Amino acid sequence: MNLNKAMIIGNVARDPELRNTTSGQAVASFSVATNLSWTDQSGQKQDKAEFHNIVAWRKLAEICSQYLKKGSKVYVEGRLQTSDWEGQDGNKRYKTEIVMENMIMLDSKGQTSGQMNNNKNNSANNIPVIQQEEVIKDEEIKVEDIPF
Repeated sequence: MNLNKAMIIGNVARDPELRNTTSGQAVASFSVATNLSWTDQSGQKQDKAEFHNIVAWRKLAEICSQYLKKGSKVYVEGRLQTSDWEGQDGNKRYKTEIVMENMIMLDSKGQTSGQMNNNKNNSANNIPVIQQEEVIKDEEIKVEDIPF
């Protein structure tokens, strides 16, 4: 059994950029910053930021483009995907992205630029939960995805 799952909570570091493929599929890309804080051996507080590249497809891409802005707090769940290419200098380059499957917008309603109606809400905080399964209903079911 294999597992490829990434889950992060952070702040959107740049506004999502929405594009369309030649076949007309929407794709959005943006980055999310997460922070790590610790105290070093000398007692000094240290902070380090990590920036994660995020890619969303289809309706989820459109939702990200519409509702997420730089600074928005967001939970992102997806799978890691690494691509490679040869740079102009002849060296091999790599880029690792999180291909988004689920998202929860964590900003309070007053802080978001738009409102979203979604039947699947987090009842405790009334936070919209966006899942890839909700936005893609016509996708083929694969035998590997069946849990029994």
